[in-house]
Amino acid sequence: MSRRLAAYAVCIEDGRVLLARYVSPRGNGTWWTLPGGGVEPCEDPFDTVVREVAEETGCTAVVERLLGVDSRIIPAAERNHPGPEDHQNIGIYYAARITAGTLRPEPNGETAESAWTPVGEVASLHRAAIVDIGLALARTRPPTGHVPPVAVGGLIEQ
Repeated sequence: MSRRLAAYAVCIEDGRVLLARYVSPRGNGTWWTLPGGGVEPCEDPFDTVVREVAEETGCTAVVERLLGVDSRIIPAAERNHPGPEDHQNIGIYYAARITAGTLRPEPNGETAESAWTPVGEVASLHRAAIVDIGLALARTRPPTGHVPPVAVGGLIEQ
């Protein structure tokens, strides 16, 4: 089984959430996601989320609290990138606050733009499931840091 550990920032301010528009390098589309990404070897996930926000948005983030951890198994047949085995995604979600910077595309990266989006408009966006997971964690702040599973099997479209 393959595995990916990633850290994501849930930045909510004045009823808006910071989202990043990801453009697939494989040419299979574009969708909205949370700023964040894979934890590098020997890197603390806390540091990952700060680094990823800076790389993807051009802004400086301060982590305010751990929201929770989401772990899910994606069967091989449902993976976005075909593979011979099931895949486990482990996402660590942090509440973060933007303290400086100006939104810009990621230089030489996969984030085409970042935008403050009204939370009420998120449901109408073509987005990754991690957006819903992060918002659910921010909204409910479960003591266990766990929310019920969000459907997997691709992107969420309304």
